[in-house]
Amino acid sequence: MKEYLKDIFGGFYSLVQGMRVTMAQFFKPTVTVHYPHEALKMTPKFRGHIELVSDPSTGKPICMACKLCEKTCPSHCIIVEGVKREGEKHRSIKEFKLDFTKCSLCGSCVEVCKSQAIRFSRDYNLAGTSKEDFIMDLFKRLEAEQVAEAAQADASPSAKQPEAKPAEQPKTEVR
Repeated sequence: MKEYLKDIFGGFYSLVQGMRVTMAQFFKPTVTVHYPHEALKMTPKFRGHIELVSDPSTGKPICMACKLCEKTCPSHCIIVEGVKREGEKHRSIKEFKLDFTKCSLCGSCVEVCKSQAIRFSRDYNLAGTSKEDFIMDLFKRLEAEQVAEAAQADASPSAKQPEAKPAEQPKTEVR
């Protein structure tokens, strides 16, 4: 009988402790983010898929197609193709494909790159309905981003001539 009462009081004590924790959390503010309408704040060390880095002065990718990233990738998810063009010191990139379905985000490719030509992106909102959506040609993606940035710079309000302001209407008082 003594053990039976000890178990009952032990269970009741456990229940009270659980309810104390629950009530303490009940009155704290919520931390829910209403995702499509509110953006998540990403940490500085967030690792998205890799992306190519372009040279700020020329706008071309820094990558020399040395294939070190391809060789060190444990998942074998990177394919790099390059060509040697006339008048250039190094090979130029022709194709840089990433199969993100295989990528383990280990960072070996970013660490081994001598020219700092690839980095982790800050893109966290990747969604697709097929595997092909996650096989990316990063070279074409970089070119498309540069074209979009150039188009946006041309359409910016500072580049346009200021438009005439509409005439102000006389103010009337209503009583």
